Amino acid sequence: MQDGSGRIVVQNLTKNFGAVAAVQNLSFQVEPGSVTGFLGPNGAGKTTTLRMLLGLVRPTAGFATINGQPFSGLGNPGRVVGAVLEAQGFHPKRSAINHLRVYCSAMGIQDRRAEEVLGLVGLAATATRDVGGFSLGMKQRLALATALLGDPQVLVLDEPANGLDPEGIAWLRQFLRSFAASGRTVLISSHLLAEVEQTIDQVVIISRGQTMYYGMLDDLRRSQQSRVIVQPADVNALVTALQEGGISGIQPTGDGKVAVTGATVQQVGDVAAKAGVALYGVQEEKADLEQLFFRLTSGQYAAPGIVHYGAPPPQGFGPPPGYQQSGYHQQPNYNQPSGYHQPVQGYQQPPGYQQPPSGYQPGYDPSPYQAPQAPEPTKEQGGNS
Repeated sequence: MQDGSGRIVVQNLTKNFGAVAAVQNLSFQVEPGSVTGFLGPNGAGKTTTLRMLLGLVRPTAGFATINGQPFSGLGNPGRVVGAVLEAQGFHPKRSAINHLRVYCSAMGIQDRRAEEVLGLVGLAATATRDVGGFSLGMKQRLALATALLGDPQVLVLDEPANGLDPEGIAWLRQFLRSFAASGRTVLISSHLLAEVEQTIDQVVIISRGQTMYYGMLDDLRRSQQSRVIVQPADVNALVTALQEGGISGIQPTGDGKVAVTGATVQQVGDVAAKAGVALYGVQEEKADLEQLFFRLTSGQYAAPGIVHYGAPPPQGFGPPPGYQQSGYHQQPNYNQPSGYHQPVQGYQQPPGYQQPPSGYQPGYDPSPYQAPQAPEPTKEQGGNS
């Protein structure tokens, strides 16, 4: 029996695909009234976890529940959970409003709810347009509208900002926070870390199918030390003054600046003023979610190292043994095919060729590309449903 809490519980969840461990002993909990970010690099196991939560994949071990029940035990799940895993599955010749009416019929909901959710996601003006002509961002909005049909208690969204323009992302952020503020539950997976940081309250970070961090976002930020970057008139004098002031986290950066941890901007400024050291710049650097994410996931699929352009290749990198690097070398016992002639030395332009006149410009316009304006739909085009 459902407990009506709107709580999502994932406990010791594991999924193996043959010898591949996609998810390993994953545990977390999502409370109503909050937006939880489910983060991880591609291939970390996010979508597999969401599919297990929604009853689409059977776990190897562990369990996932919504309202205290597995998805299969929710009765009419569309009234409890609205989910978007892919913004696909639309018939290209069906209008947006008719697409939603099909789902209304399946869920036992009145058709007027379709019009309501189109208004919620900003697609009311395109209700009668065929979905085949929608952009990716419009399809994302339509998928969200489909998830909202049953007025669900829980939203589960996989990469919901994919395809949205900046205005759409800002709208989505505000919508999700408003949805959660009404006492409902939101779980979103994403790798758009900068956007998620402004939306979520708590975060679950996974890598290689394992939990790397689970908790409040603010707690994660506080666990990482910020630092103050100072550009003093005299580096040595400032370092000495800071040490005498009991500040030990001091690291000259080599470019005339000093990085200080374990102290605030005000503390560093007070010490410099007391010591008579002029400061030409002071900046506090705080670890953002993206930096923390990379530290926690440890570059799951990152390259072994960064090779800068023009730098020599890393040790052990090079052509295979026996490879002759420069110049063409004909293989032993190689016979030229019949009719083959060596190219003529000193290529000459063909007779009649003339250099282009002075001031010649290539036959294209190098100015930046301007997207064509979409024509206004005619009455006949706009009324297709």
